[in-house]
Amino acid sequence: MIAASVHVRTCWLQACRMEVLSPKPGNVSPGRDFADASTADFLRSAEAAADVIAAAVGQPVGRTVLQSVRAVRTVVSHNTNLGIILLIAPLAAVPLRQTLEAGIQSVLSSLTVQDSCDVYAAIRLAAPGGLGRSEDQDVSAEPTQDLRACMRLAAERDLIAAQYADGFRVVLQTGAEWLQEAKERTLVQSQQVVWVALRLLAEFGDSLIARKSGQQQSAMAAALAERVLRAGWPAAADAVTALAELDAFLRSDGNRLNPGTTADLTAAILFAALRDGRMVMDETLFAAPDCHPAGGRSR
Repeated sequence: MIAASVHVRTCWLQACRMEVLSPKPGNVSPGRDFADASTADFLRSAEAAADVIAAAVGQPVGRTVLQSVRAVRTVVSHNTNLGIILLIAPLAAVPLRQTLEAGIQSVLSSLTVQDSCDVYAAIRLAAPGGLGRSEDQDVSAEPTQDLRACMRLAAERDLIAAQYADGFRVVLQTGAEWLQEAKERTLVQSQQVVWVALRLLAEFGDSLIARKSGQQQSAMAAALAERVLRAGWPAAADAVTALAELDAFLRSDGNRLNPGTTADLTAAILFAALRDGRMVMDETLFAAPDCHPAGGRSR
């Protein structure tokens, strides 16, 4: 059990580090901090939640989510990684003797109303941007359905919720395929991470952009990401220009077009690959910088 928890903890930290230290378009990364959120915020948040995530096996998913968010709030005063926690908490709950694909359905089928209550409390504590309201099981009220049922209600408008509804298909199947495709295109892991993020954005747009700025802006982001891929990134010069244009678009309007859902899903895909032994992090490439306090809100 101790060895398993150490492995999960390591995979959590590595996935979070790889996600934020890779120069994904529109997201926080080294040298591309937002005015109100820094790379250090995300690294410190990952460290804060690591022990909770490591203990996820045998613990209710909702409790893991709530305790993780509470831990993060002890080091930053704003939302940095709620989406990553929501995605990885159920994955971390799968016993290490099983692959994630083999074990995730059992975790999801065991979700309860109490899990919903704890997750709703975590969401209210994290206070992410662009939540809006729903007619049934709104996060501002106490839920009356189990967590998977609540997530199904939000699945059409939120790609994180959709993972709970469909068994983490994008993370464990589509994302795994795209990560393998990325490895075939480039040996540089940070570029592999960017490739996966581009594929996600091109295919799905971004739920956070849609909630905060509208579906049209999400569709525009998807079209620009598709143009980068079609231009042959990372090898072709035209693709580098297209990537810069996408990045500029996503960083406009005070970073309101930050593709936060894309970043969260990228981290979950990396966690799954690391956890199941399909990827080993390049320690030299992702050496973490010192983490210093910063303020603000990112996602």
